Formats: sequence, structure tokens, C-alpha cells
Amino acid sequence: MEELRRSYSRLCRERGAEPQEAVLQRLQRLPRGRLDLAAHSLTADTCGALGALLPGQTVCTELVLSDCMLSEEGAVLLFQGLCANSVVQVLDLKGNNLRAAGAEALGKLLRQNQSIQSLTLEWNSLGTWEDAFAIFCGGLAANSALRQLDLRNNQISHRGAEELALALRGNTTLQQLDLRWNNIGLLGGRALVSCLPSNRALCRLDLAGNNIPGDVLRAVEQAMDHNQDRHTAFQETTARTHVLSKEVQHLQEEKSRQYLSLMEMIDKQREEMAKSSRAAAARVGQLQEALSERLSIVNSLKAKLQMTEAALALSEQKVQDLGERLAASEQERQSLSQKQEKAHRLEQQEAAERESKLLRDLSAANEKNLMLRNQVDELERKVKSQQEQLFLTRQELTNTSAELKMRAIQAEERLDMEKRRAKQSLEDLEKLHAKEVDHMTRHLEESERAMQERVQRLEALRLSLEEELSQAKAAVVSERSQAEEELIKARSQARLEEQQNLAHLEEKMRLLAQARDEAQSTCLQQKQAVAEAQARAGQLSLQAEGQRRRLEELQQELNNKDQEKVAEVTRVRVELQEQMGRLQADLVAQEVLREKVMALERQLKVISSEHRAALLDRESENASLREKLRLKEAEITRIREEEAQRASFLQNAVLAYVQGSPLRALSPPK
Repeated sequence: MEELRRSYSRLCRERGAEPQEAVLQRLQRLPRGRLDLAAHSLTADTCGALGALLPGQTVCTELVLSDCMLSEEGAVLLFQGLCANSVVQVLDLKGNNLRAAGAEALGKLLRQNQSIQSLTLEWNSLGTWEDAFAIFCGGLAANSALRQLDLRNNQISHRGAEELALALRGNTTLQQLDLRWNNIGLLGGRALVSCLPSNRALCRLDLAGNNIPGDVLRAVEQAMDHNQDRHTAFQETTARTHVLSKEVQHLQEEKSRQYLSLMEMIDKQREEMAKSSRAAAARVGQLQEALSERLSIVNSLKAKLQMTEAALALSEQKVQDLGERLAASEQERQSLSQKQEKAHRLEQQEAAERESKLLRDLSAANEKNLMLRNQVDELERKVKSQQEQLFLTRQELTNTSAELKMRAIQAEERLDMEKRRAKQSLEDLEKLHAKEVDHMTRHLEESERAMQERVQRLEALRLSLEEELSQAKAAVVSERSQAEEELIKARSQARLEEQQNLAHLEEKMRLLAQARDEAQSTCLQQKQAVAEAQARAGQLSLQAEGQRRRLEELQQELNNKDQEKVAEVTRVRVELQEQMGRLQADLVAQEVLREKVMALERQLKVISSEHRAALLDRESENASLREKLRLKEAEITRIREEEAQRASFLQNAVLAYVQGSPLRALSPPK
């Protein structure tokens, strides 16, 4: 604010003028960006300084210059500064008696400025100069920011109304136009009516006090009602689209959140399944390792058995070659060998049975663990390779048999020892084999029990999930029914409330219309009283003029008598004195009449000022009543919009809940 004061003072000094103290005080404080200079006489230099200050300021949004007695030069300078301003939105120029130059400057201002939304030009004389007013109308046609225009008491004729009609055809933003108390007449009213079908933005046009017929006014009111309905419908559609877009965005966000939560739950389930599969794979790997160890043990046992069989066969051959010297020992050996063979056969049968049992267990394990067949095949290939190695070892044993024959003598001595060792080793092998088989069977039984328990837990989990799904479906059905009932109740309650509100508001509108009619009737009565007072004042002025003419005639007669009867002064002195007395009496009467005339003129001025104040009061009352009516209409439209939005919101919510509910959309397929 201080910067504005300094700038204003500097601009005034540059122009060689002193800054006005009232302007400095107003610039010191700008409540809510309002610069109020109403009823302050502004000089041309002050207007020039303000015009140079306005383009760079960004604080003042409302400029009030009503009754400032602006000169033509000052108004032009001020409007030139406003042309480059982009902050001022409200401009009040009431009662400045703007003329041709001001109207042209206003037209240029409207053509260049795109920030002023409200312009008040009441009590000016813009319509007196038709060419300048045509330039003003051209600027109005090119303007795309003005919303309200007040042209009351501007002496606008029917030609000015025609220019305004042309401007309204090109203007697409003006919503309120006040043309009360002008001289538009029938032709101007028809011109305005003809332009209204092409203008869909104008919602309020006041034409009272313009001598316009009632049918033209009704046509204007119908056009304004049509534009207001279109404007309210457009506002309702925009509000509904805004609410619907918000609802759609909210539903999309909700769906995205639900989808993300579902994906997180699926990822968690996948992680748990991966963990369980890894644990199962590790368990199967452990089982496979144990199985491979058992197979290696079985293969080693088979190799040992084959080695013992080969050793026995070699020993039999050695015994047969010994001859007679070893007959006794051979018989004993044969008996022992037969016993050993029987025992060995029994052991082989038992081993075969055990192997068959193990193979059956292994086949069952292989059926349960289908994913491990490849590894079992690899193990079988390893077994084949080991069998080939065993075959090679057999060949080596046959090669060493020759050497054993040569060492038969030494073998005979060691035969008994080997028999004992063989028996001991067979017994140890049998014990070890039995232990291994028992351990393997116990391990397989434990693994089977663990797998069965895992399957039972999974089955219980599946049953619990199915129960939860059924409960969720039942809850959804119950909530859907409750939501439908609540929707029906809300609709009925909203309809009742809307009907009650509409009835109450219609009653208020009827009362306001009655008050408006009464105010208009009182205004007409006051107008008639003012006309009667003016007629009386005219009669009194005529009487005073007659008295003045009579006084002048008497003075002329007195001069003539003085010139004619100079010689007869002595004779007519008495008569002259008498006439002078009569004239003095007449003069006194004239003075009394003059005082009466002056008193009547003062009374007329007082009556006219009171009438003007009463008119202003009535106009303010009418404006307040219209504002109240507009507020009530806005409240009605707001209530309707809220009810419509509430109904649409409930309907969309129920439809979205019924048709695209998250549980239904995300439920697993059966």
C-alpha cells in the first residue's frame, strides 16, 4: 500500500501537480482490494496519475469512481490506464456525466480490457451522442469478459437500443444488463427483442421506465426465462458430470486398491506355495538321498554276496583237486558246503523276499513321487555301471583262480580259518542288512505319515476357505438387500423434502411478488405527486412573471407621467405622493410575492430532493428484493442440484455395488 502511495505522489510531481490528500488516504488502506474514491472531485492530473499507476498494480480489484465529476480529459486518461490493467474486475462510474469522448474511451476500454466483469454507468449521458454510443456498443460486442453492465438513466434512445441490440448479437458473455429509466420506446424494445434469440448468455434484462409496451416486456421476460433455464440446465449438467467424474475416479481408485490388495494376497499365497514346494522338494531330495544311500548299501551287499559265492566256488574246485588225501576233509567240506548252501539259499530267499518288499515300497514311493523318476533312472544307470564293474571283477577273480590253485596247499591250511571267517562275515552281513531294511521301512513310513498330514491340512484349509466364501456371499446378498431398502427410503424422504421445500419457496416467491407490486404502486404514486408539484411550481412561476411585467408597466407609466407633467409638479404633487404611496404598497406586495415565489422554489427543491431520495430508496428496496429473490432462486436451484446429486450418487453407488462389487468381481471361479 505504501508503494502505491509513493508511486502516486511521484507521478503527480512529474505532472507538476500536488497529490490529493483524499486519494492518498484511500491508497493507504485497500480493504479486500477495493479503492473507493466515491464523491471525491478528481482533477485531470489526478486522473492521469491514476491512469499511469493502474497498469502496473496487482492489488486493486474493485475501483469505485461514482460522483467524482470526471472531466473528459481525465476520464480518457483514466480509461487509457485501465486498458493495460489485468486485475480490476469491478468498475463503478456512476453519476460522472460522461459525454462523447468518455463513451469513445469506454468503447476502446471494453475492446482491449479482458478483466473487468462488472461495469456501472448509471446517471451519465452516453446515449445523447449517438456516434460515440455506437463506438461504445462496438467495444461491448468485441468484449469477452464483462458479466454485468448498468446503463440506467443514460438518455438512450431507440437508435442507441438498436446499437445495443447489434452488440448483444456479437457478445457471448454478458449475463446482466440494466437499461431502466431511458428513452428506448417501442422501436428500441422491438430491436432488443429481435436480438435475444441469437444471444444465449444474457439471463437478466431490466427495461422498466422506458415506455415499452407490455407485450414487448413479456417477450423479453420469456427470452430471459428461457436463457435462465438453459443456464441452470447447463450448470446442473456440469455439476452432475463433475460429481460423476469424481465418483468414477473414486471407484477406479477403490478398484485399483482392491486389485492391488488382491495381487498382494496372491503374491503372498504364491510365496507360501513356493516355500512349501521348496520344503517338499528339499524333503524329497533328502528322501532321495537316503534312498540312494540304501541302494548303494544293497548293491554293496550284493557285491559281497557275489564275491562270497565266487570264493565258495573256487574253494569247491580246490577241494575236488586235492584227491584222496583230502577225502575226509572233502566230505566234511561237502557236508559243510551243503549246509552252507542251504543256509545261503534260505538267506537268498529271505533276501529276495526282503528285496521284493523293498522294491514294492520303492515302487509305491516312486508312484507318490513322479517328479523323481529321472533321478531314479540315473541311479539305475549307475547300478548297471556297477554291475559291469562287478562283471569285470568276476573276470579278475577267474584269472586269480589259477593262482589260487597253485596256492591250494596254502589254502588248505587257511580253509578252516576262512570258513569260520565266512560264517562270521555272513552273520554280520545279515544283521547289518536287517538293520538297514528296518531303518528304511521306518523312514518311509514316517515320510508317508508326513505327506498324509500335509494333505489333511490342505484339505482342512480348502474347506475353511469354502466356508468363508459362502459366508461372504451371504453377507453380500444381505448387504445388497439392506442397501436397496435404504435407497428406497432415501428416495421417498428426498421427494417429500423436495416437495415441502418447493411449496415453502413458492409461498415466499408469491409474498415477494406482492411486495414488489406494492413497491411499484407506491413508486407510481410518488411520481404522480412529483408531477403535480412540478405543475404547481410552473403556475407559481407564471404568476410571478405576470407580477414582474405589471411592475415594469407601472414604472414605465410613472416615467411617462413624470415627463408629461413636469410643468404641473405643484398641481400633481399631492396626486404623485398618493401614487407613490400606492406604488410603494405595490412594491411591498411584489416583495412579498417574490419571497413567496422563492419559498415555493425552495419547497420545490426540497420536494424534488426528497422525491429523488425516495426514488433511490425505492430502487434500493427493489434491488434488495430482487437480490433476495435471486438468492431464493439460487437456493432453490442449489437444493435441486443437491437432491439430484444425492439421488444420482446413491443410484450410482448402488449400481456400482450391485453390478461391479469387489467381492463378486474378485471371487474365484467355481
